[in-house]
Amino acid sequence: MMVAVRSADRMPPTTAVKVLGAGTAACVADLVTFPLDTAKVRLQIQGESKSSGSLRYKGVFGTISTMVRTEGARSLYSGLVAGLQRQMSFASVRIGLYDSMKQVYTRGSDNAGIGARLLAGCTTGGLAVAVAQPTDVVKVRFQAQVRLPGGGAAAQRYSGTFDAYRTIAREEGVRGLWKGCLPNITRNAIVNCSELVTYDLIKELILKRKLMTDNMPCHFTAAFAAGFCTTIVASPVDVVKTRFMNSAPGRYRGATNCAITMLMKEGPQAFYKGFVPSFLRLGSWNIVMFVSYEQIKRGMMKAHQSWQSPV
Repeated sequence: MMVAVRSADRMPPTTAVKVLGAGTAACVADLVTFPLDTAKVRLQIQGESKSSGSLRYKGVFGTISTMVRTEGARSLYSGLVAGLQRQMSFASVRIGLYDSMKQVYTRGSDNAGIGARLLAGCTTGGLAVAVAQPTDVVKVRFQAQVRLPGGGAAAQRYSGTFDAYRTIAREEGVRGLWKGCLPNITRNAIVNCSELVTYDLIKELILKRKLMTDNMPCHFTAAFAAGFCTTIVASPVDVVKTRFMNSAPGRYRGATNCAITMLMKEGPQAFYKGFVPSFLRLGSWNIVMFVSYEQIKRGMMKAHQSWQSPV
């Protein structure tokens, strides 16, 4: 993705192609991995309420099985509309503008150091949250919402995606749509740096040492490594973000209070709740997204070249 490829028959993708390609590829990845993300959210919020004596969900596949059995298969895709809205606005900025931001920090040089890459990742990650936070809040609320068979109105917080936006704004104020913005900025600075910079560096290393060509096996390897590194460093912030965004008004005084409460009541292991689904989801999401992104960029540039130079 990030490494500039100089060849006579391949034009480097434009910024517009990168932005549109990143949003589209992220939507493809979300469609494939959304059930894992929903399972991750359910496992992360488990433990907020101690009213039940036993844990409802056990493991990622146990969670998926329980949800399908008790709520139906559709529950695995609860919040998908908001998720796709989020990716089109969020990934377009954080991934699509990454190379452009690297150019800003290196003042136009193609030789970006680790510092410039980290700064670019932090910048686009933070900017993306500012744009897309409401969609993330609505997505998490829907994923956490239990769907009971036969309607189950008592368990339904929102009747639809746009009803969720309206209800949150009406009951919690416009600020409610940006709930958890600070932990989300923190999380996405970490995620963007670990995800994009890891992919960037590993792909560059593979190509420099000629271990693989700039094709699908190279993209797959770099994406898998990026997903693994991202899960390890981002899981604690991700759990706090999910808990805080899904919480009722007044439950926590802030993200820091949410983290302290979790530590005191549930212990440090609470910060890695849902780690397996997080890795399964992030690993598979990275693979699908980066491989799709590379192919979409190439396809769009070929179409652009064909349109400019018709035979």
